[in-house]
Amino acid sequence: MRASLDREAGEAQRTASPSLRLDDWLLLIGRLLLAVLFLGGAAQKAFDPGEVIGLLVGWHLPSLLVWPALAYNAAAGLALVFGVAVRPVALSLGLYCGLTSAFHFLPDDPWQMTIFVKNWAIAGGCLALAVAGAGRIAVRLD
Repeated sequence: MRASLDREAGEAQRTASPSLRLDDWLLLIGRLLLAVLFLGGAAQKAFDPGEVIGLLVGWHLPSLLVWPALAYNAAAGLALVFGVAVRPVALSLGLYCGLTSAFHFLPDDPWQMTIFVKNWAIAGGCLALAVAGAGRIAVRLD
């Protein structure tokens, strides 16, 4: 069976079955866990922007970029919490994690290399979420 047929069956099942299944709850938990990471990043940038500013300046980038990054982390995290525009948001977060991993590519520093690898793992989770979408437990704006 083709993947597109699987998705069509899933859509039909979501509308036909009012009871929530385990996978509905697991998708919500996955969304919330990823959201906590990005909301925590926004809070960290808000309350202690110095570390991020140091990374930016070290890469010869303007320190003011910390503020759009904070806003993006907060908005994307909230979108995941509420299940709004999850596919595009998760796709953008996957790209964001891949791009920002460059800041942590310091082969002589094992801690930074761990963060580098974790960013790629988080990007993978975001890409999986971009495929899965919000699921049935989400705010609907229809």
